[in-house]
Amino acid sequence: MTRVAERLNAALGELLAEDPSVYLLGEDITDPYGGAFKVTRGLSTRFPDRVLGTPISEAAIVGVANGLALAGDKAIVEIMFADFALLAFDQIVNVAAKSTAMFGRPVPMPLVVRCPAGGNRGYGPTHSQSPQKHFLGVPGLDVHELSPFAEPLPMLRAMLASGRPSVLFEDKVLYGRSMDLPPLFRTEGDTVVVDGAPGDDFLIVAPGGLAHRALEAMEALLVRYERCGALHVPTRLYPWDPGPVLRHPARQILVVEDGPPGASWGTEVAYRLRDCGRPVRVLHAADTVVPTAAHLEREVLVQASTIVAALAALT
Repeated sequence: MTRVAERLNAALGELLAEDPSVYLLGEDITDPYGGAFKVTRGLSTRFPDRVLGTPISEAAIVGVANGLALAGDKAIVEIMFADFALLAFDQIVNVAAKSTAMFGRPVPMPLVVRCPAGGNRGYGPTHSQSPQKHFLGVPGLDVHELSPFAEPLPMLRAMLASGRPSVLFEDKVLYGRSMDLPPLFRTEGDTVVVDGAPGDDFLIVAPGGLAHRALEAMEALLVRYERCGALHVPTRLYPWDPGPVLRHPARQILVVEDGPPGASWGTEVAYRLRDCGRPVRVLHAADTVVPTAAHLEREVLVQASTIVAALAALT
């Protein structure tokens, strides 16, 4: 069984091995620590000149990465917690994103800012946020999220080759998860369906961190209500492609996100689907900070039970 963190580590190692212009920067990412979530373990030993530990300044880290990208190299930044990416907001939004178009000619910015996000780990209000919505709608900036069912290497290669800076959110609960689907399910592209069933009662649209909670909800709905649906897990949140969702025959659509309500990714998706002729509902976390206590954290964040309740309420 290969876990998501192991596959991500292997993907980063492959990128460093195949391209000497790739740099990896971040706080405490060098051995023996190997990053807060051990995603970079072993990489600084293999590539000591290009896997670089940095001071504790997210703005400085991304600023150096911007300089590398502008100079023709490729940079991957690890932000220890996605919450801290807001300290680099100026460098991401006003430098990286703008640099692709403000010099009178197209300028490639091969930059990926990796952000471990989300809760369900008991880390408290300042280490458990899902701040994806703050990076949406920025001209020149792509926003992605890691999926447990898609290989990270092709995605990372595409992000670096696109010439546009990218922010990649990685839900922390995924790192210890297997890349394998539960036995009841199979994949069709970016969509997970119940094996051997039509799956057109509903469609859940949710990023990777919510995927296993959504599958748990789908199984419960199948057993309890005999309702069979599908799960679409996009890896690019912005710009978002509505095509796979619009082509799906599901009679109802539920968009699920772990961030709070208000000007969010979920509302953007719902807006893009407004003319699809089917009911579209958005389910999000509560409008409050993420508590540290496990029982309170579960009440704030989306759980399988809340997905079941939301779909059971749809008629």
